[in-house]
Amino acid sequence: MFRLDGKVALITGSSRGIGAGIARTLAAAGADIGVNHLNEPEQAAGVCEQICRMGRRAVALPADVRQQDQVRDMFQTLDREFGRIDILVNNAGVCEYEDIFDTSVESWHRVLDTHLLGTFLCSQQAMERMRLARRGRIIQISSVVAHQGGMRGFVHYASAKAGQLGFTKTLARTAVPFGVTVNAIAAGIIATDMLYQTHGEEGVRRLEASVPLGLGRAEDVAAAALFLASDEARYITGAVLDINGGLYYRS
Repeated sequence: MFRLDGKVALITGSSRGIGAGIARTLAAAGADIGVNHLNEPEQAAGVCEQICRMGRRAVALPADVRQQDQVRDMFQTLDREFGRIDILVNNAGVCEYEDIFDTSVESWHRVLDTHLLGTFLCSQQAMERMRLARRGRIIQISSVVAHQGGMRGFVHYASAKAGQLGFTKTLARTAVPFGVTVNAIAAGIIATDMLYQTHGEEGVRRLEASVPLGLGRAEDVAAAALFLASDEARYITGAVLDINGGLYYRS
């Protein structure tokens, strides 16, 4: 079950954190991987090396997902290296520890463009290929804050993550006739470098105390992504899978 043998996956923002965990998990299930990164060549090379040790192929793909020409070039490189794309995971993201009084227009655009414009540009390129192939999986890595809002500020981050859910449901309707499913994961508080950078050690400890199952790991999100990418999830589209350790319950 949940095998991806012969498949090719592109995971944006996968040089570290949740993205790297997804890249390794999908490779362990049999997929070849495009490891996208922004100015982190050493980390991306390390993830690629880990994947190659599993007997899978991997290529590092530097690109700013906010830039249309760079996204186009990234997909063309993927075409040359693998000749196909079966799975796109839109994971690239940034987070600024700001409330509405501190948020500049530049910061708003940086966060919104990374999460929303990047998701749109990558999905557009993937859909062009998946429509012709009559198959595919597109998965957004959203957040629990898309449902409950940011707890202390983060108005741009929460807005972007909520926008990804609307994008997911709308694209799912477009993609159905082409054999493509589109789903999202609303991740909870996951122990990553970015979490510690934005909240600090003490802030992370307070967050952990608020989650019934404690902090999540990148592998927890990766396992959900693997399921949604697999043939076993063929009848699921337009859905949002909550992976949050009991932090938030939707009715």
